[in-house]
Amino acid sequence: MNTRQSTLDRRNFLRGVGGFALALPAFETFSGIAGAAEQPATPKRLACFYLPNGVPMPLKEDPAYQDWSWFPHGQGKDFTFTKCLDPLEPLRDDLTIISGMSHPTRRNSHGHKNAGQFLTGGVIREGSKAKNSISLDQVYATHVGDQTRYSSLILSTDGGIGEKEKPHTMSFNHEGRPIPAENKPKQIFDMLFVKKDGNAARRLALTQSSLDHLMEDARSLRKELSKQDQQTFQSFLDSVRDTEINVTKLARWANLPVPTDDVDQLNLDITPEDPRKYVQTMFELIYLAFKNDSTRVATYMLGKEVSRGLSDYLARAIGFPKTHGLSHQTKKPDGWKNFGTFCRFISEEFGRFAGRLQSTPEPAGDGNMLDNTLLLIGSASSAFHLSRNYPLILAGGKSMGFKHGQYLNYAGVRAYRGGWKPGDPEPWKKKATDEDLPLSNLYVTMLQRLGVETDNFADNTGTISEV
Repeated sequence: MNTRQSTLDRRNFLRGVGGFALALPAFETFSGIAGAAEQPATPKRLACFYLPNGVPMPLKEDPAYQDWSWFPHGQGKDFTFTKCLDPLEPLRDDLTIISGMSHPTRRNSHGHKNAGQFLTGGVIREGSKAKNSISLDQVYATHVGDQTRYSSLILSTDGGIGEKEKPHTMSFNHEGRPIPAENKPKQIFDMLFVKKDGNAARRLALTQSSLDHLMEDARSLRKELSKQDQQTFQSFLDSVRDTEINVTKLARWANLPVPTDDVDQLNLDITPEDPRKYVQTMFELIYLAFKNDSTRVATYMLGKEVSRGLSDYLARAIGFPKTHGLSHQTKKPDGWKNFGTFCRFISEEFGRFAGRLQSTPEPAGDGNMLDNTLLLIGSASSAFHLSRNYPLILAGGKSMGFKHGQYLNYAGVRAYRGGWKPGDPEPWKKKATDEDLPLSNLYVTMLQRLGVETDNFADNTGTISEV
């Protein structure tokens, strides 16, 4: 056996007894083994996240406006976060907030019907031939997916594909068909870190940890690593171990029955730790999949539109019974604050994930992982059921040329017109008159910086130079 090639293989995949395997990050120790022509370029990654039910947009005259309007105050480089987003302040120079973008075909539709078009910009045809178009993540997965074990990682809190107008997935293939999302952390963990063979599942069931089967090989590999790589390796093993522990703790959450109005009492014992730990673990699984280069494309739909899904329990993380109801109770005392507190919870966990990427040196190149990872989080509605002026955050990707530390307010004063007065019709019932920029303009810009040669996606009319 060629020892040098065998060692290089071990860098990519650590194999243990019992059918278990662990994909590893790149190590500098082995960087010179392959010829220069074989050296891979620094990977470019894409992750997209969906927030359902819109965001708080109280009127300017409302006392809650200063603290709980989702969009920042100010514009350009001169802006301040409200309490909805201020957990992201440490990442200020690595992100851009955007208002005034939406998909033209969806602007006059009810906000709860648009999640399936958030990454596609497509029109769902009616009847038996109903279908969407390809999603942004799958365009990039087609471009880069053959370089990793998995072309993409598709996650959601509710799992599966859901309904046509209320999907549980953000991802659609080239035929416009929904791709089922994974939502059980144990299954995702096993997919990423447990090699499948006839006895792997049985053997894992008899042990406390899949990593136990890898430790002998890990000790052998550690001897061959530089001091820096040994620290990187140990940090990675610790992260996988911690995630595995959290996955085990989440067994109860993953098996909760789908909430309905008449059986909600079954889940009164859900603690704030359950949903928060679940969201943290889903983000952590994406982080680990990126770090060991199992995939370079991921989506995570934090919640489905409307209620009666597992995601409706995410509000328990901040002490409220249901998630969807928060967007309907903004006229009640502290209504905007309660809704904004949920958005703040999402900002905290998204910020934790992005900060983790920022603090991790790039395993296969220069800079940190966030520099080489493009993150998009947003919703297909802004104010109550309004399918315009999507709330959007673009983060990371500095090595791809993205400029950050700004609030791009393409909506102008319309960015703050989300609320409505008692007796007025809901904002979405008023036909769109002021045109947003096509969101697909941003998507083409993202694809081009990711290395995809294209000038077109959905109904774009150009690109966005400001990022």
